[in-house]
Amino acid sequence: MCGFDTVLLDLDGTLVDSAAGILGSLRDAFDDVGVPWPDGAVGPAILGPPLYETLPPIIGAEAAGAVVREYRRRYAEEGLYRSTPYPGIEELLHDLAGRGARLALATSKAEVHARAILDNLGWTGLFAEVVGDTLDAARPTKAAVIAEALARLGGHDEAVMIGDRRTDVVGARAHGIDCLGAGWGYGEPGELAEAGAVAIVETPSALGPRLIRT
Repeated sequence: MCGFDTVLLDLDGTLVDSAAGILGSLRDAFDDVGVPWPDGAVGPAILGPPLYETLPPIIGAEAAGAVVREYRRRYAEEGLYRSTPYPGIEELLHDLAGRGARLALATSKAEVHARAILDNLGWTGLFAEVVGDTLDAARPTKAAVIAEALARLGGHDEAVMIGDRRTDVVGARAHGIDCLGAGWGYGEPGELAEAGAVAIVETPSALGPRLIRT
């Protein structure tokens, strides 16, 4: 059986490698609105937190607003379908669900896009809840996303968060939940440890033994 009654999972950098779709759509959006691409300032390190939070310090609030609007159109049309599951993740999800764990997606990606990715991968039925940000930024932090997930789940007895960025750790801790760091994701060296992840797991295949009670 699973050692946790509820497993909260981040999406980008944890379940799927979505960098190609996100950064490709973002590059197209910059070109479409005529904003110069900031070489060296935009890459995998910005993935995870909402783009409407990470882009303004780089290109300014007005340009960021225009880019994000165009990005969302581009991403919904094509980019989200370029999300590739990390090796071993699909097997892990099926195993956890089969052992009775409630799986909930908790992502800062727009919920409508997260649902489309799960549908495309055939994973929707594995999740008790799918929670993301809203298109009007009503859940701008991972703590707000997790709060919504727990509310929809009706609470939890034993829960753990799995994520690859410090926002996952901080958001989980705000609700008294431990976070296991996904060391294969987009986090910078030392980021997860410094944020207080209870452990950092280097591969999806090594995650199962930490979640499943034998």
